[in-house]
Amino acid sequence: MSEQRFGMVSVLGRPNTGKSTLINALCGEKVSIVSPKPQTTRARLCAVVNEGGTQMALLDTPGITNPKNRLGEYMRKTARESARGNDAVVMVAESVPPDGGDRAVARYIAGTRIPAVLALNKTDTVAKEALLPLIEAYSSLCPFLHIVPVSAKKKDGVELLKNLLLPLMPPGPPLFPPDMTTDLPDMVFVAELIREKVLLYMREEVPHGAAVVTEKLTQRPDGLVEAHAVIYCEKVNHKGMFIGKGGAALGRIGKAARLEMERLYEGKVSLRLHVKVRENWRDNPEALAAFGYR
Repeated sequence: MSEQRFGMVSVLGRPNTGKSTLINALCGEKVSIVSPKPQTTRARLCAVVNEGGTQMALLDTPGITNPKNRLGEYMRKTARESARGNDAVVMVAESVPPDGGDRAVARYIAGTRIPAVLALNKTDTVAKEALLPLIEAYSSLCPFLHIVPVSAKKKDGVELLKNLLLPLMPPGPPLFPPDMTTDLPDMVFVAELIREKVLLYMREEVPHGAAVVTEKLTQRPDGLVEAHAVIYCEKVNHKGMFIGKGGAALGRIGKAARLEMERLYEGKVSLRLHVKVRENWRDNPEALAAFGYR
């Protein structure tokens, strides 16, 4: 019998570098929401990868940036603290020369003295001859064990990255059941799916002022999944934007979320959405706690 291994890996980087897309690719299924907008991930999420006798828990974290409100402060603290005591760190960067944000993340990772690997993401957007100068530039920022060019979107280089991470996991029994892919409760995961659709379908800064809470999630004896959720926005005038003329905007968000839920649950889903106002909740400690950002 092969030796069992288990380890925790923090995935860090600037906003919008593709951390969640990479984690989904490493897991082989969707466990973290994604959108083209920065700061999609707000809280730490644990995604579980099982390969042979090794179990690897990947911690998806918010992008590290300068906070603009209490929610931003929570997100930065969550990202930084996720690396403490873990067995490895993956820094995700875009295939562009490092900027001040990348340098700050690399400095922080170097300071943890935890084994680190760089995933140079979105390589499908640059010419191959441009990669070597980028690798040299990033290698000077932190003593990375490996620098792996990947395209998380196209899954190029993802298997190589996984194979380099697995040996870094120390000997030990698995922490999670073998069929578990994420530690998010179903009610939280459904709320995140809905928020993903808000980010995809709403324009400008409005979706960043949205929080989603699942109030009911049950499965009837006939297999129908019933879900009730509330989208909270920060301003009264935003409520009308979320609902749209004749309910069109809310209907579009709800339909997209319901169809994805039906794929995940492999059956029919009834989803009811409502919109409520919680003014300036991103700067309200009580509201942040109520919405799960503790």
